[in-house]
Amino acid sequence: MKLLYVCSHNRCRSILSEAVTNTLAGDILIARSAGSHPAGEVHPMSLKYLEKAGYPTEGLKSQSWNDFEDFEPDIVITVCDSAAGEACPTYFASSIKFHWGLADPSKLEVNADEQEEAFLACIDEIVERVQTLRGIIEEVQDKGDLRKVLLTLEASK
Repeated sequence: MKLLYVCSHNRCRSILSEAVTNTLAGDILIARSAGSHPAGEVHPMSLKYLEKAGYPTEGLKSQSWNDFEDFEPDIVITVCDSAAGEACPTYFASSIKFHWGLADPSKLEVNADEQEEAFLACIDEIVERVQTLRGIIEEVQDKGDLRKVLLTLEASK
């Protein structure tokens, strides 16, 4: 199953989500990330704290959702509120779409210790959500049923 994480700039939360998903659920999910208005580079702290948490960072890059027209994701998850409010490209029409509102640790103006804490907390939240998502996908085989379960889960948050 293919999953695309979308954030406006594709430099922090969507990148973190891609790395965590490919590590924890890479046997059942192929995760990629993209932005509606990509920054063109991954935030250096995203890479630093992924590595610190034990996740590989090789191949992670900031790219446009237009680069994924041929990817045909089964699931599209927006991870920032601004991307959630944008109109998705038409090639996402058959994808299951839902939103994980994640706080952006790269936007905080705090000291280094607080920044590390914020990044690692975001990664921990993604880990929890990916583990839940993995369990649901393993249990629910039908794509229509999967859509209903995931949208119900989103509504309950």
